[in-house]
Formats: sequence, structure tokens, C-alpha cells
Amino acid sequence: MTSDPLVVFTPSGKRGRFPAGTPVLTAARQLGVDLDSVCGGRGICSKCQITPAYGEFPKHGVHVAGDALSDWNAVEQRYDDKRGLTPGRRLGCQAQIVSDVVIDVPPESQVHRQVIRKAATDRQITMDPATRLCFVEVDEPDMHEPTGDLERLARALAAQWEIGGVTADLSLLARLQPVLRKGKWQVSVALHKGHRDAVHRILDIWPGLHEGGLYGLAIDLGSTTIAAHLTDLETGEVIASSGLMNPQIRFGEDLMSRVSYAMMNPGGDREMTEAVRAALNDLTGEIAREGGIDPALIVETVFVCNPVMHHLLMGLDPVELGQAPFALATSEAMELAAGEIGLTAVNPRARVYVLPCIAGHVGADAAAVALSEEPGKSDDLVLVVDVGTNAEILLGNTTRVLACSSPTGPAFEGAQISSGQRAAPGAIERVEIDAETKEPRFRVIGSELWSDEDGFAEATSVTGITGICGSGIIEAVAEMRMAGLLDESGLIGSAGQTGTARAIPEGRTHSYLIHDGSADGGPVITVTQGDIRAIQLAKSALYAGARLLMDEMAVERVDRVVLAGAFGAHISTKHAMVLGMIPDCPLDKVTSAGNAAGTGARIALCNTGARAEIERVVREITKVETAIEPKFQDHFVAANAIPHKSDPFPELEKVVRLPQVSFNTGGDGERGGGRRRRRRA
Repeated sequence: MTSDPLVVFTPSGKRGRFPAGTPVLTAARQLGVDLDSVCGGRGICSKCQITPAYGEFPKHGVHVAGDALSDWNAVEQRYDDKRGLTPGRRLGCQAQIVSDVVIDVPPESQVHRQVIRKAATDRQITMDPATRLCFVEVDEPDMHEPTGDLERLARALAAQWEIGGVTADLSLLARLQPVLRKGKWQVSVALHKGHRDAVHRILDIWPGLHEGGLYGLAIDLGSTTIAAHLTDLETGEVIASSGLMNPQIRFGEDLMSRVSYAMMNPGGDREMTEAVRAALNDLTGEIAREGGIDPALIVETVFVCNPVMHHLLMGLDPVELGQAPFALATSEAMELAAGEIGLTAVNPRARVYVLPCIAGHVGADAAAVALSEEPGKSDDLVLVVDVGTNAEILLGNTTRVLACSSPTGPAFEGAQISSGQRAAPGAIERVEIDAETKEPRFRVIGSELWSDEDGFAEATSVTGITGICGSGIIEAVAEMRMAGLLDESGLIGSAGQTGTARAIPEGRTHSYLIHDGSADGGPVITVTQGDIRAIQLAKSALYAGARLLMDEMAVERVDRVVLAGAFGAHISTKHAMVLGMIPDCPLDKVTSAGNAAGTGARIALCNTGARAEIERVVREITKVETAIEPKFQDHFVAANAIPHKSDPFPELEKVVRLPQVSFNTGGDGERGGGRRRRRRA
């Protein structure tokens, strides 16, 4: 008997089988997918727009045929004629499931919008931008000294600003003469000179004194989220910060899934390139509106990204990055025109700088972290961990700096978790469990109240309690370990073993109930044995990468740990160490650097000397390749235990005493987990 079609929704990762003919909106509602609709499925509101993805999806185990959804219908055509639908979009209330399909829910179709937790970090930056504004008085044309307007402008810049070697493209020349005359030969010029350039490029020109400012974008292009900071190029002030989900998620949540998509689907790399470039233009327009500026005043953009994102942004095939020796098309920093990468929402002559990559799996984002945190200038040994779908890890001091990446996957961001979701209002982000009663309490994004405090129900009445995000699942698992609900191996105990009815049988394993909203039509939020396994795999990969760098450095301890990115800003150091995500270290020596990659991008945007500096530094960093290092697997297996099978955690023991429980005994019903099984003589 043929099974019903499989539907996989991204970015949530939720999936299920539905009879052919089921509307996409119906499937989304039954799975608890965050897909908006206010018109009752009549095709009027357009809130339920979705984007189907076609081709081979080995990660999801599906092939999506071109006719996986029902044909475009009259309701969709009517809406498209009146208001317009983005090419490739369908209305979820009208499109019906025909066969296996992967469906992306774009941000604007989600009721609970993603919270992009990559705000700009305050930082003192010495201003020396590549683009600056110069006011000049230009000689009027003279029949007795025939010269062109551009030549006289260049002569004025040389005389009044000591700037030589000026060039302009054809689009600027078309504006030059009317602007000079409108300004009565007084103009303001935006001049760009990269740290490796011999000439100054005229990016724009205004009549008289231009007081509208010049702006740049510092963009952290991650595999899951894209964060941008609109920055004043005169003061370095961040005018606005904004972000969105990377639309490439529909092609695969992790980097290797996207490489596989490019391998198995001819033209797949171009699809992903077009998707991310369109998102960048949308983000640019949004951040310009938020900052209250004309997008034409954005004259520079700096990008930091991992190698796969780097290649897909540049329009380079990423296939070679999916197999040894993981060769990059180029690892050098890149300087180019914004139009070359389809960035059209900025000034038409804007320039782009992309930081250098360190190695095939250690990208420009790691270089940006190195620029921001400067491990090579640290007297003590510092471990810098930037966790996303791929972890970038740096270890170093004044003697040397090492770097690697580790494939943690998307579990830390709430994906591949049974009740998981991206960070959005209504998602559980903090969890505490009473060690005696085993009762949980939690906080959700959008409210400062805990679930056991007065007013919590009212405070969350609008958002509801919708799921659990990355920070929530990390704290939940660590709290379960501290409360004796979870043993060292990661096994959840039964109700009899743990002494709480919240330990619910689920097949041959158990789950822990955090919240039951079924009485009000809400979700039942549990931590399952599968969730524990997903977190174990992610944290083991992270810890194993750090241990490899420590082996290379021939050390057993680090002096301090810096947690970078959204992970570092929202996870407590205690919970991270209880899980064994990071090596043992005094908790007061574990700090957060916020969005260090984004900070590095801003430094490079505001200071050309920093660009030259990071290009020098990356050549001196020692790269450790986890994919071919034999010890990685040994470290990975040992790190599966919580916090670790063999490595000591003396600093953690000063703060937390973990219960010595074991649930892999067949179960004797004793409260607190029973006794360890005796070895037979």
C-alpha cells in the first residue's frame, strides 16, 4: 500500500504525512507550523504564502517532483493579477499536496516572527573608512584651457585634499555635468579607496554641501540567519540593526545539505545564490527604512560568512567544499562592485569587501571573530567559540592561534527538536527545574515573567506558548541533568526512577513534560529522548573540536572562554558547562562577546587598516581540519556523556554537584534513579 505524501516544512523542520489533496495550510495547522492566515482559507488575505522547493533532498530523504503541489488555480491567479505574488510563491490555502514536498514558510508568512538575536555590540572603533566625503570647489570650464569636467574635478581634489588618481565609471559621468552646474561648481564627492587600491573611485556626487551622510552595511551572512548593521561611515554609529532567516534553509538546514543539493540538482547552486541575494536586497531596503535613510546613501558593504555561504553569495559552485581536500575557489579577501553580486538595493556604484577565509571549513566569519576578539594578542590562553549551525573555534595567545570548525548542526537553534522552533515570541527560552519536586518553570520570549509568577498567563495571552527555542532546550537538558532526571549517558528516567509523573513513557524511552497546553488548544511541550540525542551530538561535536585544538596546543586546560554569537549572549555559562559544551574553566572566566563576527565586520567596514591586519593575521593562523583528524571521533564519543565521560570538570564541581544516577538498569522503580548495576564477577 502506498503511503501518504510526506510534507517537510522549513525552517521549523516539522514533518508529517497527509492524504493527497490536503491543502498546505491544513497540513501546517495540524503540525503546529507557524503559517499565518486571517481569511479562513478563501485566498483573500495572502498571509499564507509559501515557497515549495523542488529536486533532491537527501537530508530529508525525499525527491520533490515539479508537480508535487496541485496546479496554480484561479484564486491564486486573481490574487496575482490584483496584488502580485513573488515568483515561486503559492498560497498555502489553495495549493494542495500531491506528492512528497519540502515547503518553506517565509518570515512574512509567520505569525510569530523570528527574533534575530544578533544585535550590534558597543565597540570603540578608530574611524578610517575606505569611503569618505569631500567638499570641493571646481574651476569653471574655460575655452582658453580646454579640459573636461572630470579632469578639473580631479585637479580640485588634488589641490584641496591632496587626493590623486581619481576615476569614475560611466554612470557617474552621466551625472557629473548637471550636478556641477546645479552646485555652481561646488560639490560634495563620495570617494572610495581600498587599502590595496592605487586610485580613488568616485561613488557619488551631490551639488553643494551634502549633509545626508554616508553609510555602510556590516553583514554577518550565516547559514541560518542574516544580520545586518547600518553604520554611519563618519562616526561609526550603528543607525539600525536588522535581520532575517536565510531563505536557503529550504534547500537544507546545514551546510553539507546545501552542498548535497547543489550536487544532486543541476543549477541548484544558482537557485541558492538567487535566493540569498534576493533576501539581502530585501534586508537592505528594510534596514534603510528602519534607519530613515535613502538606500542610495549606502556606499559600502562588508560581508563575513562561512565558506559555503561565501561561495553561494559570490555565485561560486560550493561542491568542492563538500569533499576532501575542501578546496576554496579563493581564500583571499575580495573587493568588488556591489552589482557583481546582485546587490542592487544600495548605491549603484557601491563597493563590497569580503573578509578572507581561513580554510575550506573555517570562513570569513571566523576571521571576523579573530579581528574582533584578537586571541593572538592575549597573554593568557583563550578559547573563542562562535556557535551556529557550524561552530567556529579559535584557541590562542601571543605565541600562536589555532582554528577549526565543527559541524554542530541546527539543534542549538531549536531545529531537529520535537517541540523546537526558532527564537520567536512565545518560544520557551529559559528553564529551571526544582531538584526536589522535579517541577519546571520557564520564561518565554516576549515576557519577563516566569511561568509560576502572577500575571504570566495575561502576559503571554497574545503570543501563547508555542514551543522551545535553542536556549530553552539547552537549559532544559542541563536542568534535567542537575535535577536527576537525566543520567550521565543522557538517558531519561521513568516516573518510578525519578519520582515525578512528568517523566512520561514514550515507546521504549521516556520524555519529560515541560508544559501541557492541550486544554486550551495549545501544544504539549516535552523533552524527548530524541531531543537529548540531538543535543548530545551537537555538543559533542563542539567539545571535540575544542579538544583537538587543545591537543595541538598540548594543553589540558584553558585560562578563559569567550562565547560569541547569539549562543553566547543567551546561554548561561553554568548550563553550557553542565552539558559539557565547553571545556572546564572557572565560570567567572567564561564571558560573552555578543555577535563577535558582526563586530568584526563593523571594524573592517570602519577601518581600512583593520582589513590589512586581518589579511595578515589569517595567514598566521594554524588550521586544524576536524574532518580528517583521527582523534576527532575519539573525543566526540567521550563527549557524548553529560558533561563528559573522562575529562574532569573540577571548576564545575565547585558550583554544581551533579547527581550520580543511572537509568540503564532495566528500572527498579526506586525514586532518584536506583542503584548502578553491579558487574558480575
